[in-house]
Amino acid sequence: MSEKDLLDELRQIDTPTITNVVATYPGDELCLELYHPWEANWYTDNRLMCWYPELGPIAGYAVTCTYSVTDPGYSGLSLMDVLEAADRQGGPSIFCFEQRFPDELADKVGLSGGNMTSALRACGAIGAVTNGPSRDIHEIRPMKFQYLTRGICAGHGPQSIQGVQVPVSLCGMDVAPGDIVHMDENGAVKFPANRLEEVVTNAKTLLAKEDVRVGKLLQADGLAEVRAIMGGHQYVKK
Repeated sequence: MSEKDLLDELRQIDTPTITNVVATYPGDELCLELYHPWEANWYTDNRLMCWYPELGPIAGYAVTCTYSVTDPGYSGLSLMDVLEAADRQGGPSIFCFEQRFPDELADKVGLSGGNMTSALRACGAIGAVTNGPSRDIHEIRPMKFQYLTRGICAGHGPQSIQGVQVPVSLCGMDVAPGDIVHMDENGAVKFPANRLEEVVTNAKTLLAKEDVRVGKLLQADGLAEVRAIMGGHQYVKK
């Protein structure tokens, strides 16, 4: 399968299933153990909200940048540098932008709105993740462009880009340019692009196994039947 086909396959799979095969269950035959499940920052925490859960799962290559207040001593980058990076990366991409604003400003930066989103979309982006607020949710909704943000607000003041295609940290998830980011209403997870085929294969196998198990559990009558069905599962291992 081509990389595009594999990314299309990922859009049929929920994010918790992807985390399960990436690192959640070390020792399980389908877990790739790409990270230590607790010590590495490979998925987002509960601070993020999903704007458009109806869009379902998406996945793409990370295009990254950092934002903060304007710096009189530095003005070397602009949104055009981000768009050029997205164009070079090729779609589908996920815009991963870290907001590094002072504490007194961090909750009132409605940074990425309709203009920026429409430009990113034209350059191959299908979603975005950030550790701060954003805005224009009414304008973006018809674009079918997913957002995970730490809230929303109506405005912002002067701000500038301080780095493009650099490592970023987004509410518990550390992302490098070119990582695969998978996201849905449960949050986001990242993994190296060179493990894409393995993640897809194992996730599809896990879904098939869980569909059978859950189907049986829904028909189970009492503990004895549940015990028999759950035998060997991580949840019941000692």
